[in-house]
Amino acid sequence: MSDEIKPTRKYEFTGETKIEFGVTFKRIRALVTIPGVVVAGAIGGWVEDERNLSQVSDEAWVFGEARVSGEARVSGEARVFGEARVSDKARVSDKAWVSDKAWVSDKAWASDEAWVFGEAKVSDEEIG
Repeated sequence: MSDEIKPTRKYEFTGETKIEFGVTFKRIRALVTIPGVVVAGAIGGWVEDERNLSQVSDEAWVFGEARVSGEARVSGEARVFGEARVSDKARVSDKAWVSDKAWVSDKAWASDEAWVFGEAKVSDEEIG
């Protein structure tokens, strides 16, 4: 059995922030290496709050200028990168990827092995 102490969190906030449309986003930094995904110390993307990107027990990550906000959640082995956005109550999970300038919003889900890319918009708006 290893005596190595494992971090209880996979990322921290860098202290860098930016405000867009009244939302304050915080830049993340990896605290652990996730093989094939990110190395400890690497700068990640932007989240509004810790609830947006799980802290432990998975390999989800937000890269570059990608932003996650509201009650949106990225989990599993999901990746959000480029200038992509995930917002409102959207979910990106399993092995789904959201990239480029794509936007997953409202109550939409991108899951399994879905790829949302380019300038695609996936949403679930109630009408009526």
